[in-house]
Amino acid sequence: MSKNTENQPNTKLAVVVMAAGKGTRLRTRRPKVLHEVGGKALLSHVIATASRLAENEDIYVVIGHEAERVRKAVGGTGVQFVEQKHQRGTGHAIQCAGAAIAKYDHILVLSGDVPLVSTETLSHLMTMHLAQGAAMSILSALPENPFGYGRVIRSSPDRSEVDAIVEQKALKQEQLKIGEINSGIYAFKTQPLLAHISRLSSDNPHGEFYLTDMAAHLKAAGEKVVALQAADAEEIQGGNTIAELMAMDAKIRLATTSRLMAAGVSIFRPETCVIDADVEVEADTIIEPFVQLLGKTKIGTDGHIRSYSVIENCTLGNDVLIRQGCVLADSTVADGARIGPFAHLRPGSEIGQDAHVGNFVETKKAKLGKGAKANHLTYLGDAEVGAGSNIGAGVITCNYDGVNKHQTRIGQGAFVGSDSTLVAPVAIGDGAYVGAGSCITKDVPSGALAVGRARQIMKEGWVSARRARREEKND
Repeated sequence: MSKNTENQPNTKLAVVVMAAGKGTRLRTRRPKVLHEVGGKALLSHVIATASRLAENEDIYVVIGHEAERVRKAVGGTGVQFVEQKHQRGTGHAIQCAGAAIAKYDHILVLSGDVPLVSTETLSHLMTMHLAQGAAMSILSALPENPFGYGRVIRSSPDRSEVDAIVEQKALKQEQLKIGEINSGIYAFKTQPLLAHISRLSSDNPHGEFYLTDMAAHLKAAGEKVVALQAADAEEIQGGNTIAELMAMDAKIRLATTSRLMAAGVSIFRPETCVIDADVEVEADTIIEPFVQLLGKTKIGTDGHIRSYSVIENCTLGNDVLIRQGCVLADSTVADGARIGPFAHLRPGSEIGQDAHVGNFVETKKAKLGKGAKANHLTYLGDAEVGAGSNIGAGVITCNYDGVNKHQTRIGQGAFVGSDSTLVAPVAIGDGAYVGAGSCITKDVPSGALAVGRARQIMKEGWVSARRARREEKND
């Protein structure tokens, strides 16, 4: 049973997303639906909205141009794919999907490049569609400037029923004043749609089969065609130029910061921050100007993210401080941890509760236990650091031998002196000490002291003797 038709137990809904076009007006090689706004592809936004109305296995994405690239980009969502090998219009796309959608009672048709349309608007469309018993329901809008859009032609302005959709170039003089436009989003009763879709003609300047023509064909067949005006015309906006996409991106990000602030997050100068649509932040966290929160980042309560930090696909606990200029990716930071300034957490880093990662410290696949500290100029790669251990300035875990990566294990309560190199694979036991400037190539037992320095040699008077020899040579 479809998610949005719980009161209609005999109704089965499929969603068809149009994603086969080239988007030639963008003048890029990338498929139009894979251009990103708000931190993810246009198509990903549409699929996310559709998944609130139908199960993902009931969502069919029509692909054509760069089909495999599009399939790869969103294949992980569990949606189905229909290939339109020759892009001959939206009507032809539905013909290609005919066999797949025949088992459903109704279909909802969405455009893969319209990310702003809301679940609420689509739910209203479906509710009206079912209540009216319509064969076709059109989502329309009243933009400030309707030029370039197909117009919704009604028998009279006060009636919900529609006679046809007429494209801009085909409008008669008296129809030019009509402001209601077609959004390209429709709900159909599947049986009459498939029964009459063969009537579509490609007799038009582009030689394509337009789904918009179904309004007139269904009306002529005695079926009911209705339209619902979207409350906000911006919802049905698509992006045909890079400038339009960037304007759309700004709207999505503004909506995201507004949502977070309404939930109790303090965002100073939100217009300077780049926060992706899927980011989650809990109340009482502070975000300073010029912060980037990307991907599926989640931040707990009472956190503080200072300026110029970039955090991507990370999970941060409660009371976490990220100081200025940090870069974090695909990592987790537990409650009370302190990061930075200018620290770099690379993928796979796990920073424990109350741990400290300080100035110019880089981690990669590193695990720091509770209260562990690495405060200065250190590289920890493929390393485990036990609770309460202290890593001195300039320490390096030498994890790569030119062919393979190896792990360094440091126990609890250990102390690694400054400027030490730990040549993996190697283990430092609980409570062990490593003297500053050591090169450690063998395991250090718990409670032991390891010093791996070259012997210091003293030559008294060497400097004055050397100077005398130089002066003698120059004479």
